[in-house]
Amino acid sequence: MSEHLKDIPEFFESELGESISARTEALGTFRELGPPDLCHIIKTNVKPGVREVGSYHYVSGVDASSSATLAAYLNSLTYSMGDTQSWFSKSNAWRIRSGIYCCFNAFSRVDVRVEVKIPGGVESYVVDARGERHEATSATWQETYLSAVLRAILYSDDSYYRLAGYRKIDPITSLQGEAKFLEAVEALFWKGWQLGSRPEIQVATSVHNHLTAGVMKYFGDSFRYGPAIELFEKLHKKDPEIGALLAESYIGANEETKAVKTLYEDLKLSSMSYPLLHVQVDFLRNKGEYDMALRLAKFAVNTTPSEFLTWAKLTDVYIDIGDYKNALLTLNSCPMFTYSERDMHRMPAPTKTHLPIKPDIATSGIMEEDTPSRDGEPDPNLVRLPAPALHGTFAKAYSLLTKLAAKIGWDDLLKCRSSVFVMEEEYRELKAKEEERKTSISYSGKNGTESPVVTAAAEDKTDAVANSGEGIAKAGDTEGEDTKQKSGESDESALAENMESIDLNDDPVSEPKIETTSLERPKQAAEESKDAAETPATSADSSFSFGDKRLCERWLDNLFMVLYEDLRVYTFWRTEAAHYRSQQMPYRKTGTEWELLGDLALRLWHENEAKESYELCLDQKFSAKAWMKLLEIYAKEGNVQKALLAAVKLTVYHQRWYHEIVYPTEIACNLNKLIRKEGLSKMQNILTSMNLPRSVQSLITRYFDYGELFKVEGYEF
Repeated sequence: MSEHLKDIPEFFESELGESISARTEALGTFRELGPPDLCHIIKTNVKPGVREVGSYHYVSGVDASSSATLAAYLNSLTYSMGDTQSWFSKSNAWRIRSGIYCCFNAFSRVDVRVEVKIPGGVESYVVDARGERHEATSATWQETYLSAVLRAILYSDDSYYRLAGYRKIDPITSLQGEAKFLEAVEALFWKGWQLGSRPEIQVATSVHNHLTAGVMKYFGDSFRYGPAIELFEKLHKKDPEIGALLAESYIGANEETKAVKTLYEDLKLSSMSYPLLHVQVDFLRNKGEYDMALRLAKFAVNTTPSEFLTWAKLTDVYIDIGDYKNALLTLNSCPMFTYSERDMHRMPAPTKTHLPIKPDIATSGIMEEDTPSRDGEPDPNLVRLPAPALHGTFAKAYSLLTKLAAKIGWDDLLKCRSSVFVMEEEYRELKAKEEERKTSISYSGKNGTESPVVTAAAEDKTDAVANSGEGIAKAGDTEGEDTKQKSGESDESALAENMESIDLNDDPVSEPKIETTSLERPKQAAEESKDAAETPATSADSSFSFGDKRLCERWLDNLFMVLYEDLRVYTFWRTEAAHYRSQQMPYRKTGTEWELLGDLALRLWHENEAKESYELCLDQKFSAKAWMKLLEIYAKEGNVQKALLAAVKLTVYHQRWYHEIVYPTEIACNLNKLIRKEGLSKMQNILTSMNLPRSVQSLITRYFDYGELFKVEGYEF
């Protein structure tokens, strides 16, 4: 007889209710959508003297519109108690005595809880950040319902919330459920800014927030923009800025004429709205009208210079038109924000963990575990690459920098960099001349050949030049780079405020495999020293001018070093692989190394090499990440057979880890792309021809059933 639930994960507490207490203490720390829902149950044994047991699991997608729906979920767990067959009877001595379901209301910043006693009644209440109880109103329940649905939508593929024991189920399973969701969105739309927004956005607005992101993801992943258009047309009457969402939906629904008319009318009413401008910029870029897009992108920067998005969009346009110097200067001007961790609370260490596998999945013969390869440790050069540690604005800025490098190449990028930023060699020469000038003036002053007034005037002029906004950057040679890296370690504390902690020092001991390549090391840009205002000289004192150059931001200089590390490893890999091929020798890597190389190639915009690496990775081990990346590539290529195989592998893997959600997920989005191209009937026929076990085939069929029910484009042929 077992105290475990069948098919549902559990973490067992050392003290009853400690998980609830931990959540209550953390309520004041939640800033955005909040953590996944928490389901806590207490089990008792019919035998006297047996200690009660408390356990919990995370869940999302449960209907939180009333206490009855949450109580129904808790009641459903009573049917999941494991039964043990004995000689004379089929019974289990363990029973669920009570349960508490906790769901965070992201609008009011409170936790709504439903407590069920079996047998007994149902009690619902609200717990605030101080731990005090309040009564739940109808408005509270509507906010809680929408918060829960948005978490289910936005956390469905979020890597941060890939937690062990996190059960994900479908938040919307019918057309009636979708109508209920849209009704709640319409009622609470103008409170959406309270939920926060993506890390790249500094200030959440009525257009850029988690509520609108959830709506656009839900309808965008299935390319069903009709309901979204109806919603935004109603809201558009109150605020012309909503025209950005409406126009985006029109474009997604292939109604470009309506989108253009909407943008035209709304920009006359709200010409300073950067969301409206950005939709128009993207539309013009897709049409190849880069000159007009550039003018609008510049105007968006002028209207909202404090937002990262406007500068990033302008950088993108400059890359499109081939103006790489201005692209680099614009990227250097991006305002960067410190990345904030997602909402999550720490739990006390459980006494034990129960992560059961469903019998149908275990016996399917398809399930594989995503475990590290057993053929030794991966190359430390790959493991220690700093780029995967970037988040938020720094990750987006790095993506733009890699895009720029892919367009013009590393050598030309360095030339472009040295032409727009002042380099260290110039800085050293300038500083030496300034010291010489100061010494000369000081000596002349002692001999009375120059008046103190003249000296003061010269210093004031120098200060004016130093403070005029023009910058100075370092650019040491390759041989002296290690020395410069050591001298720059004192700047780590300042750097840590702006981006993730990254070790960029060249450590030859940690490079047992990759030694040198033909790749030129980037010349590091310097930070502005405290005495910089006293040292620069005017153009009369030197043979060159800094009038058209800028100071390279420290974070951008750091990203150049990150890019150098990526390119160094990538270049060595491709050179080594070509050498082995020329010698007709097998080129071997571990499964983990192939996965890391695939990630590296994708970061550097080399999709074919990434595809090859992921496929080689899967030859040696199972990797959910590799399968997901390949699914995206296969869907883009229109390779239905391989895409379905990837979907099968991922669906079985997700089922094993309690991700029962069908939509919206990355798997569903990519399959919907293929349904639009190939038609639903062809997809179903190819699935039938794969001769999968019945239990596995039924799992994949759910994606097609969704397409038929919600009439995804392509369902009728």
